Amino acid sequence: MRHAITTPGVGDPAGFRLDDCATQRNLTDGGRADAKRVGAAFQTRAIPVSRVLSSPWCRCLETARLAFGRAEVWTPLSNLFENRAREAEQMRALREIAGRRPTGGNLLLITHGSVMLPLTGIQPAPAEMVVLTPEGPDRFKIAGRLTP
Repeated sequence: MRHAITTPGVGDPAGFRLDDCATQRNLTDGGRADAKRVGAAFQTRAIPVSRVLSSPWCRCLETARLAFGRAEVWTPLSNLFENRAREAEQMRALREIAGRRPTGGNLLLITHGSVMLPLTGIQPAPAEMVVLTPEGPDRFKIAGRLTP
């Protein structure tokens, strides 16, 4: 899932810090509402969720917490925008986890468009989900897309 909507056309400010949300580009009120709608849709449909992994960026963590009530930081989901140094390493980790069938419910990965595009070939809208079906080691297929 890509994080919910932020101020369009604005990147993170120069000198932002991951440990200080006040220095980052964050969700708008509309983004917060979208994240809550996603979570409500999961609850209404009784879709089981085993884990929620998130990029360490505040907009991803907030999306995860508003939608699913929790989030574990997982650095392979980190933003690649203007920082492609770790892309190959991140994609290896993401392909590996996406190829494994989770136990006890669905695995949700909350990240950025800059991560989803090289992984899936899809540039999702804010709060859009790309649903993956695991197919074994490092392999998955795209099952569909869900918009908020």
